[in-house]
Amino acid sequence: MTALDSILPTAAPGAKAPGAAGSGRRRTFLLGAVLPVGLAIGWEILVQIGLAEGRLLPPPSRIGATLLELLQGGELFAHIGATLWRVGTGFLLGSVAGLVIGAAAGYSRLVRDIIDPSIQGLRAIPSLAWVPLFILWLGIFEESKIALIAIGVFFPVYLGVSAAVLSVDRKIVEVGRIFRFNGRKLISRILVPAILPNVVVALRTGLGLGWMFVVAAEIMGASQGLGYLLVDGQQLGKPDQIVAAILVFAVIGKITDALIIVVSTPFLRWQDNYERIG
Repeated sequence: MTALDSILPTAAPGAKAPGAAGSGRRRTFLLGAVLPVGLAIGWEILVQIGLAEGRLLPPPSRIGATLLELLQGGELFAHIGATLWRVGTGFLLGSVAGLVIGAAAGYSRLVRDIIDPSIQGLRAIPSLAWVPLFILWLGIFEESKIALIAIGVFFPVYLGVSAAVLSVDRKIVEVGRIFRFNGRKLISRILVPAILPNVVVALRTGLGLGWMFVVAAEIMGASQGLGYLLVDGQQLGKPDQIVAAILVFAVIGKITDALIIVVSTPFLRWQDNYERIG
């Protein structure tokens, strides 16, 4: 243990026991389910008693029947697998690029002055504006879809990482220099832990935009994917299929977001914040 370790908290004084943490997660899950389940039950009742038609917004029973039909035919898993592969690949490429370039821009004033104005200008371009260009460059195959998703992920990750590096408290860096940390050790022991919470938020934001961009990507001639289900339902006048695809998007998006939280939690146990003592 270095002298710096002695002045930084190694464990949050109000940290909860593992059992209490598990109970807290179950309580959070149950509370979070109250609103969507309550709305679904209420809408089903309104449709069943005839107070609502349920033609354009189908009741949960019809949506469930559509999902069951897609499951039994094996289509749903094929569509989910295609979309997951596109989002996963695009997220990996976009987040790695955003982490590297964002860290360089935050760490170096010269790099930031050269690339940040251009990136901020590109960030303002709507997602659909990239579609014709990527089709022209890469065709309507997987490359163009993944490139579009990677673009959507890159910008929030870049912005979050560069801002996190710039916001590191100067006093923390000075403490590291007092203990004669060299460049590599200063980065690994001071900068990385300091920016990690904001990096996790940036990755979660990038993943959320990746799920948004995949719909635009799957409009580009896809024959599989949840976005294809949306377009197919719109063209054939199937609102139950559209709502079913939206719900699957919501569930899988929430699961992937939770995975980032689970993976990052062990690296953030040193945080002594309100959530830990609440």
